[in-house]
Amino acid sequence: MDIDLARTWVQAIAAAVDKHKDHLTQLDSAIGNADHGVNMHRGFSAATMALADYKADTPGAVLVKTGSTLISSVGGASGPLYGGAFRAIGKALDTPTTDTRQFAAALAAGLASVQKLGAAAPGDKTMIDAYAPALAAFQQQADAGADFAAAAVAAADAAEEGMRATTPMQARKGRASYLGARSIGHQDPGATSTALIFRALAETVGAQ
Repeated sequence: MDIDLARTWVQAIAAAVDKHKDHLTQLDSAIGNADHGVNMHRGFSAATMALADYKADTPGAVLVKTGSTLISSVGGASGPLYGGAFRAIGKALDTPTTDTRQFAAALAAGLASVQKLGAAAPGDKTMIDAYAPALAAFQQQADAGADFAAAAVAAADAAEEGMRATTPMQARKGRASYLGARSIGHQDPGATSTALIFRALAETVGAQ
């Protein structure tokens, strides 16, 4: 990953969130505040604008700027969680270009940030249920010597599988946990937006 790819990834996320914001809000209306789509759209639109005239010297700087913008522009828990993840990923990418193994390590730092802040684990019906399998798939591909594009596709596929797997779960963290058994049968909105982020990465890398 280089600076241009990092910028394009953020733009692709913003486009995906714009396309799916109503779906994200619909999912969140069932088990949350019904604002996830609006919040994510606001955050990534702001990030795209912030990057428009930002002079970055590494891909990490692009992602740190993205994360900082998400934290300052997104309400609720989403801003700190997603913003913190992007800041952690960015801080781990401090060279002009990044190979597949380095990016895997950066993604791991992002997941650690989310887990530290949200205190959630796989199976709690949160964004981690998409992020953790995506990271595992990306890491597996990196360890096997696969190129960045193959690793990104594997991560996106795993994120979407993890996203779908949240539907039968009972929420144990976040606002959805207040619903108890009534949270069962609804796909988690955070896992859904996380899957969008990983699919945007795969499509961005694949288009190079």
